[in-house]
Amino acid sequence: MTAEHLDGNTLAGPLGEIFAVDVTTATGRCANCGLTGPIGSLHVYGPDPGLVGRCPGCDEVILRLVRGPGAAWLDLRGTVTLRVDLPD
Repeated sequence: MTAEHLDGNTLAGPLGEIFAVDVTTATGRCANCGLTGPIGSLHVYGPDPGLVGRCPGCDEVILRLVRGPGAAWLDLRGTVTLRVDLPD
């Protein structure tokens, strides 16, 4: 049985606490299947004990985000690259 996932845009607030840009619009590439797309397209599970973003193509874990008092842990090992467009 698979749990119902949330939209990747769920990560906007939590990642906004860490990054100065909206990371949900950044383009990531799955380390497993090579699918490239916006972080906002991930299937997100959580929120407790943290958020897990999975590839919409192969369901591999792309990122993990856990927030504790005064700190956050971000694991991007399922992402080959993360491209963030910056303003000119």
